Amino acid sequence: MPTPSSLIAGLDIGTSSIKVVVGERKSDGRIDIVGVGSCPSRGLRKGVVINIEGTVSAIGKAVAQAETMAGCEISNVFASISGSHLRSQNSDGIVGIKGKEVSALDIERVIEAAKAVAVPLDREILHVLPQEFVIDEQDGVKDPIGISGVRLEVRVHIVTGSIASAQNIVKCANRCGLTVQDIVAAPIAAGRGVLSQEEQELGVCLLDIGGGTTSIAVYHNGAIKYTSVLAVGGNHITNDIAAGLRTPLAAAERIKCEHGSALSSQVSKNETLEVPSVGGRAARVLSKSVLADIIEPRVSEIFGLIQRELVKAGCEDSLTSGIVITGGAANMPGLAQVAEQVFNLPVRRAEPAGVGGLVDLVRGPEHAAAVGLVLHGASGSESARASSGPGRVGRAMGRVVGWFTEHF
Repeated sequence: MPTPSSLIAGLDIGTSSIKVVVGERKSDGRIDIVGVGSCPSRGLRKGVVINIEGTVSAIGKAVAQAETMAGCEISNVFASISGSHLRSQNSDGIVGIKGKEVSALDIERVIEAAKAVAVPLDREILHVLPQEFVIDEQDGVKDPIGISGVRLEVRVHIVTGSIASAQNIVKCANRCGLTVQDIVAAPIAAGRGVLSQEEQELGVCLLDIGGGTTSIAVYHNGAIKYTSVLAVGGNHITNDIAAGLRTPLAAAERIKCEHGSALSSQVSKNETLEVPSVGGRAARVLSKSVLADIIEPRVSEIFGLIQRELVKAGCEDSLTSGIVITGGAANMPGLAQVAEQVFNLPVRRAEPAGVGGLVDLVRGPEHAAAVGLVLHGASGSESARASSGPGRVGRAMGRVVGWFTEHF
């Protein structure tokens, strides 16, 4: 049986479902998945908690499933946060090097200088992620400790979020008897779960397409350059199906999952499906091509919105590795092909990697963020321990130093 000290639990709070993944840290550093839980979510809208009771109930059921499978009790979790309230920006910091060479204290000072940006009172800094260091105008330095110089600069990526949204997530977890050790922005969590180091070096855009939101994360030269969350996702496709086929939302979701295709050219007009009607009317039989004709324009529109977001951020020319798609909507046939047409870049559908154990249970792209949260917690850094307690979202300097230690 796993010991409590060796367990790491990731709590992915999504619009359509709550997922819990429990990993066990082995003596050799490997992470084995030992428990998985999932429950449909009815308490969130576009990634933000709108019903405390509904969210608490879903978290409790998902945690209970994971505890039963893992054979242990979960008390601490690493939780994700999403929603269009997430904002990001890049910032620079400059300090003089104390002594003859760069020390850990110098790194703390320069990162503290870089995070001195204006943040509205209703927002909080969630992440300060170093991109590169510059020593006496020599850029591209990844590990500056021990290098001699006079002036130290750093370029960082800062992610901020709504304090109220983060507090609501912590409140829901606390009411389930859980302590939130850290809150991680959904784009960063998903990237941790599916991206390779080579992709991050060459340049890649991760799209985590969930029910109510789509998380965007752009990496280049081994560091994150841009993050964003758009309030569009798979639920918009479901709504279109419900309206276009005149069927209840629950039936539209089932039809989407069982028969949906994002590429109408892949669907034969001879294939049919039964569509329930509303108001007690008899079910109808329609061609699957009609369904694809509804889905494809919405998928193209979502990718078009993402492309405009990347162009506005100036990231479109640094995606050498192309696009990586994950999240629940990534399971839809034809989605990657439509993305290739819109972005004119290579596209792959990603699944979580870097873990062992019950990998078959987390192989789907919908588990990317939850597995990424486990890997984040397993890093053993101060960032994974510094922000525990009710309402504590984490401004601690230890988070910054921990991220640096882990990545460089």
